Amino acid sequence: MSSPISAAPSRPASAIRQARAFDLGRMLRSSRFNSLLLLVALLVVWEVGVRVFQVPKFLIPPFSDVVSALWRGLATTPLAKDGLWFHTFVTLAEILMGFFIGSAIGLALGVGISQMPRVEAVLQPYVAAFQSLPKVAVAPIIVMWLGFGISSKVAIVCMLTFFPVLVTSIAGFKAIDTDRIDLLRSLSATPWQIFRKAKFPSALPYIFAGLDMAAAFAVVGAIVGEFVGAQAGLGVLILQMDAQMDTGGSFSVFIVLSFIGIVLTSLLRRIQRRTLHWMPVESTSRSVST
Repeated sequence: MSSPISAAPSRPASAIRQARAFDLGRMLRSSRFNSLLLLVALLVVWEVGVRVFQVPKFLIPPFSDVVSALWRGLATTPLAKDGLWFHTFVTLAEILMGFFIGSAIGLALGVGISQMPRVEAVLQPYVAAFQSLPKVAVAPIIVMWLGFGISSKVAIVCMLTFFPVLVTSIAGFKAIDTDRIDLLRSLSATPWQIFRKAKFPSALPYIFAGLDMAAAFAVVGAIVGEFVGAQAGLGVLILQMDAQMDTGGSFSVFIVLSFIGIVLTSLLRRIQRRTLHWMPVESTSRSVST
């Protein structure tokens, strides 16, 4: 009597080969795989090019030296001030605090200004003037006011993250179709209902576009503030390594900063997909990119 396992029909070898070929083709067409492949190719070109052309290490170090410096920095304890963990936590705290505070203020003012056209007309020249100020030039003054602690870096990050969210939120509230508002008004909708049902959902793609830009500016703002004056942080670590001509160590800090930016952007994109689940992917990406 044959067992159920032996009696079960087996998949033909041709079907297995077709499935494997399909999986391989889908992997080759994957954007993540192509992005990773491009990264590997660039790193190989970097390593080989520096060694073949004998570029001095104090100008561009080989990628292997950068990996070695990154490993040394991560092999320390979290509280060691000569390692990457301690300074990363300090910079990350500055980035997150400044990002949330600056984005919240920008969004709140954007909502208020968009609902009051007269206020927008009054504040527009001041917003444009304050936005045109070079934040790098203002950073030393903020550090002089607030000191070398974390508060001055948070204030600088707030300045850089405030305006992208403010400008994009105002643009998003203005981009709503007036026919939808007229329809809601014909149904005796209150101003709050019009804002909640029509204006705010329509402005969400623009708001997320501003948050995406603000995340990148937050990393830049934290490092600029630490360059001007700080007691700890990745910017301080970069200055110390530059003074020691440790270019490989500086590049390892750049990798950590890039990783922080990638994680922040990925989290925002995931929140955006969950929040805008009612919008098609094509229209969401097109609205955000404009």
